[in-house]
Amino acid sequence: MSSLRTDTSGASGKALATMVVTPHSPRWYQVLGGGLIWLLLRGIAATVRFRWKDDSDCLRNPASPPVIFCMWHNRLALTLAVYYRYVRKQHSSSGLAAMVSASKDGALLVAILNLFNVQPVRGSSSRRGRQALLELKTWAERGYDLAITPDGPRGPCYSVQDGIVSLAQVTGFAIIPVSFTIGWKIRAKSWDRFQIPLPFSQCEVMFGKPMIVPREATDVEREKLRQLLESRLMASTKD
Repeated sequence: MSSLRTDTSGASGKALATMVVTPHSPRWYQVLGGGLIWLLLRGIAATVRFRWKDDSDCLRNPASPPVIFCMWHNRLALTLAVYYRYVRKQHSSSGLAAMVSASKDGALLVAILNLFNVQPVRGSSSRRGRQALLELKTWAERGYDLAITPDGPRGPCYSVQDGIVSLAQVTGFAIIPVSFTIGWKIRAKSWDRFQIPLPFSQCEVMFGKPMIVPREATDVEREKLRQLLESRLMASTKD
């Protein structure tokens, strides 16, 4: 998954706004690799002992509208297992749409999401940002929950970019900060030190208080909300 920025100010911004970028589709080897990763994730998740801490009122109300789930990029491994094991039992929606990078690497994640019945929306801070925002808004209007990693796909790690605030503003959806604390794990040598859970580990899942971005919010107010979201995510981040 990835985040997006929506700044198209200036001449270069106008050029970006009119540029049409075609996302990379999964190649055969990515489809095969995605299937193997899907099986591995399902197998590991079946052995993990989850503990839930839910401070979001909306998840316990089946009649509440869809929401935007926000989690750090390095905690993606158990995200879909958590969504289907807990969220879908507590919260009624048409499904889940997730932001995925339009790059070649993002195509592998698309192959995995397809197997989890998640609708991928291709875009990031550098490619298809505005188009992706419009596509996410369309899925929101269809009753789908949305998911974004605000520091993905390339970082900086633990830094919330402004696209998720724009998305919350145009959809009216509440942002739910989500964090995972995994007991036994491997840390990859990637920009975000991606966390790979080990079998039979414990995982504490924390859903934070929802955040609403008013439709009439100014740039100054949006920046304050971005900083607040980042501080709430960091408060529940235990490496």
